[in-house]
Amino acid sequence: MTLLAFADAINLALREELHRNPRAMLLGQDIGRSGGVFRVTADLQQTFGADRVVDAPISEAGIVGMAVGLCLSGWRPVCELQFDAFSYPALNQIFTHVSRYRWRTRGAAAMPMVIRMPCGGGVKAPELHSDSPEAYYCHTPGLVVVMPSTPADAKGLLTAALRAQDPVVFLEPKKLYRHARGEVPETEHIVPLGSVRTVREGSDVTLIAWGAMIDVAVQAADVVREEGVSAHICDVRTLSPLDRAGILDAVRASGRVVIVQESPRSCSLASEIAALAAEEALYDLRAPVVRVSGYDAPYPYYSVEHYHRPDWARVVDAIKQVLAA
Repeated sequence: MTLLAFADAINLALREELHRNPRAMLLGQDIGRSGGVFRVTADLQQTFGADRVVDAPISEAGIVGMAVGLCLSGWRPVCELQFDAFSYPALNQIFTHVSRYRWRTRGAAAMPMVIRMPCGGGVKAPELHSDSPEAYYCHTPGLVVVMPSTPADAKGLLTAALRAQDPVVFLEPKKLYRHARGEVPETEHIVPLGSVRTVREGSDVTLIAWGAMIDVAVQAADVVREEGVSAHICDVRTLSPLDRAGILDAVRASGRVVIVQESPRSCSLASEIAALAAEEALYDLRAPVVRVSGYDAPYPYYSVEHYHRPDWARVVDAIKQVLAA
């Protein structure tokens, strides 16, 4: 094991796969010579060359469209889209080609690509640099969607994504890039896609979250523990397809559920998980499910983002609400 920052764990996973698989390659804006805006791909071009770590033009649709052709030619491309909202110009390629090619060709042509992008707020970035767009991708059949919350999971889930036959949208909470540090296996480490992680076991309330919101959930759980409340914390990790059984086990652990997400509230992943709990575990619920989320508005400017982004105090209020129901 080695102690790594979240960003460095991703770098390690990419480095190991580039060593292991000569058909793996990276492409994105500024990922080579400068190592990416968050330095996630630092030194990879120096090690593997400009033909395998490609500095692409400023064209997100072009980057993803090029990756479609690379997949059809036997490569395993990894696209980096520089920021969450910068992925929107590429949605046509992602929705009409990447997600559909296996279905369109009746399984003859897979799309074994990974589309990486930073997501979420908390770093005082300008407009279009702090979105949480996971619901768009989770709603799209044919895509696997992942958002890790720890350095070890960042490496393990990314390694699994790099070897998957289906396209994976790999969302990286930018708040965690340098903020989250933890032990990471130095040797090969694979975390299977499609499984939740139990962060903490508890019996009074269940907190379900993913990405940077796991830290917020842990902070809230620590606060209510001082008041004698035992919180169970479930890290969803793979957002699509959901580990339905794992989530339902977490719901049944307490019967009182708070779902914490950074994205807007309506038509969100939290809404889907709440519906799952209502449909499959209604008689296990002891109170209505409560959602703590961003608001149904564009992500605000950094001077007021702390009003928009969920924090531990909002989660504690939600915990008290479900306990009082």
